[in-house]
Amino acid sequence: MDGFIFSLVMLVVIGLLQAFVPYWVKETIVFGVTVPDQQVYHPVVKASKKIYTLTLLGLLAIIIVGYVLWHLNSTVNDELLIIVGIILQFILIGISMLMYLILHNKITELKKVEEWGAELKQVKVTDWSVRARDEMLPIFYFLLPIFVVGGLIIYTYSQYPLLPENIATHWGPNGQPDAFTNKNRFSVIAIPLILLVMQIMFAGIIELTRRSGIKISVTRTKQSIRQQLAMRKYSSWFMFLMTMLITILFSILQLTTIHSDLVGESTMLTMFIVFIFITIIGSIAFAVKLSSLGDSKGDNYSTSGITDVDEDQYWIGGLIYFNRNDPSVFVEKRFGVGWTVNLARPIAIACIFGPIVLILLISIFA
Repeated sequence: MDGFIFSLVMLVVIGLLQAFVPYWVKETIVFGVTVPDQQVYHPVVKASKKIYTLTLLGLLAIIIVGYVLWHLNSTVNDELLIIVGIILQFILIGISMLMYLILHNKITELKKVEEWGAELKQVKVTDWSVRARDEMLPIFYFLLPIFVVGGLIIYTYSQYPLLPENIATHWGPNGQPDAFTNKNRFSVIAIPLILLVMQIMFAGIIELTRRSGIKISVTRTKQSIRQQLAMRKYSSWFMFLMTMLITILFSILQLTTIHSDLVGESTMLTMFIVFIFITIIGSIAFAVKLSSLGDSKGDNYSTSGITDVDEDQYWIGGLIYFNRNDPSVFVEKRFGVGWTVNLARPIAIACIFGPIVLILLISIFA
C-alpha cells in the first residue's frame, strides 16, 4: 500500500507540473521560442498552450484511473507497484516532451513565416546595480553540511571495529536494507562520500549561479528584474532545503549502519515518507512561487519599436543552451522551472558529468 501511495502521489505531482509548465515560464518564451511582446497573445500561441495542457491533464487522468484499477484488482507487492509507477512517470514525461518538440517546431515555423520581430530593433539591457539587490543564500550555508559529513566520516572510522562485516548499500520500500557489500576501509564510508559529492555539487551550482548574468528585458524592465532576483533567491532556498534533507537522510542511514538498533523499522519507514513528502511539497511551493512572478504582472515599458535580443540560435530545440559569448555557466530554463547549463563553458560539463562519474566510481569500488 505504501508503495502505491508514493507512486500515485508522484504521478499526480509530475503530471500537474508538466501540464502547466507553459503558463509558468515567461510569456515571451513559448515552447522554447522567443516571441515578441506583440505576439504573446497570438491565436496559435494561445491554442498551442491550451492543447498541451489539456492533453496532458487528460492523459494524467487516464493513467491514474488505470493505475488505481490495476491496484484494486490485483495482488502485487509494493516493489512491483513502485516499478510500474516509475515506468508510468517516464511515459508521462516522454509524451510531454514529444508534445513539446512538436509545438516547438510549430511555433518556430510560424515565427519564421510571419517574420515576428523583423521590424523591431533588438536591444540588450545591462544594469550592474541589480546585483546589489541579489538575495541568494551565501555559500556559507552550503558549506556547513560538508563539515557535518566530514565529522561523520571521522566518527565512522573511530567505530570501525564495531561495524558489521556486511555493509548496507541499498534500502527497500519499507526503509530496510536489502543489499550489502563486504566491510572494508572504503565501503564503510561510501555513503558519506556520495553525500559529500552531492553537497559539493550543490554548493558549486549555487556559487556559479550567483556569478551568472541577470538577464533584464528591455520591454519589461521592472518585472524582469523582480522575477530574476526572486528566481535566484528562491532557487537558493530550495537548493538548501534539498541539501539539508539529503544530508539528514544519508547521515541517519550511515548511523544505522554503525548502530543497527538506533532506528526501528517503523521509524525508518516514517523517515522515508517524511523525506518524500517534504520534497514534493517543497517542489510544488517552489514552482508555484515562481509562477506567481510571471511577466504578465505589472506594466510593460518602452515597447514601441524595440524588443529583447533574440537568442533562439543559442538554444537547441529550446532545451539545450550553447553560447560561447555568454560567460554564465547557469541560465534560466526556457521550458520548465529552474536552471540549465551553458554547454559552451567547460566547467558546465564538469558540473554535469563530474558528480555522476565520482558517484559511479564510489559505488563500483565500494
